[in-house]
Amino acid sequence: MELNEVSGIVVDECIAIHRGLGPGLLESVYETVLAAALERRGLMVDRQVPVDIAYDGMRFSAAFRADLVVAGSLVLEIKSVEKLANVHAKQLLTYLRLMDRPLGLLLNFSGETMKEGIRRIAN
Repeated sequence: MELNEVSGIVVDECIAIHRGLGPGLLESVYETVLAAALERRGLMVDRQVPVDIAYDGMRFSAAFRADLVVAGSLVLEIKSVEKLANVHAKQLLTYLRLMDRPLGLLLNFSGETMKEGIRRIAN
């Protein structure tokens, strides 16, 4: 399946979840429900993916965890904050670079509508 098709499915499911559950829940709730919804749509989903990093000749095991990785390449960073800040996009871009993945979606479930809480970030 093409990456744009996968990201379209993710966006559709996020909108449905936001409409069904509403804003204001913990990020972990949205992560759990979104992962199950995507798996139900036939997508491979990995949750809380540990990522190793290397710096200055040192290697750090499981230095951070990506919320969700869909179809082995789309990284999802889930937020439940009043408003997305630039630092959130920078965080996801750094994750993409360190994981060597092409595309990520920053998903904030606390907005009035889900559409305003979606940012597409390319590496």
